[in-house]
Amino acid sequence: MSCIKATIEAIESRDPGDKFTYSEVARRFGVDRSTLSRRHQQTRGSNEAKSRNQQLLHPHQELQLLEHIDELTEAGLPPTRTMIQNFASAIAGRAASQSWVTRFFHRHPDAIISHWSTSLDRNRHRADSVYKYESYFDLLSTKMAQHHIRAQDVYNMDEKGFLIGVTRRSKRVFSKQKYETRGFKKVIQDGNRDWITVIAAICAVGSEER
Repeated sequence: MSCIKATIEAIESRDPGDKFTYSEVARRFGVDRSTLSRRHQQTRGSNEAKSRNQQLLHPHQELQLLEHIDELTEAGLPPTRTMIQNFASAIAGRAASQSWVTRFFHRHPDAIISHWSTSLDRNRHRADSVYKYESYFDLLSTKMAQHHIRAQDVYNMDEKGFLIGVTRRSKRVFSKQKYETRGFKKVIQDGNRDWITVIAAICAVGSEER
């Protein structure tokens, strides 16, 4: 294999979104920068033309799939690679491969991003707002004053959940814009849990339980 060909293969094998310059790569592999640039552009043009002819989805169908991923991200339900594979298969009417999903990522590095994510219970997601937090503590303060309850007599009642469903992190595909600028990084869990209730060891004034 020629040095130029090996260098081009190294460029093509990089992760989606990884930036590079021909000068930097040429120095690293000891090849001529102009030759590398010309040969890579020729190779990429040929590959893109071949890809268009063999592409599973039309460009507008891929845009629709990207829009669907964007909607799922905002809903707290970013898909997995397998889900994207299934979506593409349903749209095309024939099976999409995992290698197609990889090429899909390479074609849209500015639109989607893959990251590990942990689950957030659906009910907690719905309750996650400043207004609801403030309302809760306003009501708590009112009730404590109404019933003459001292802070040292208040203990945190925490529910420790044991998940029946998904219990581990999973790698998900997010809308890149929503992930990086709007913080959509959690996956909503379906709320299918068994609970036990425990009393925390610290009361409202910070002293230890006795």
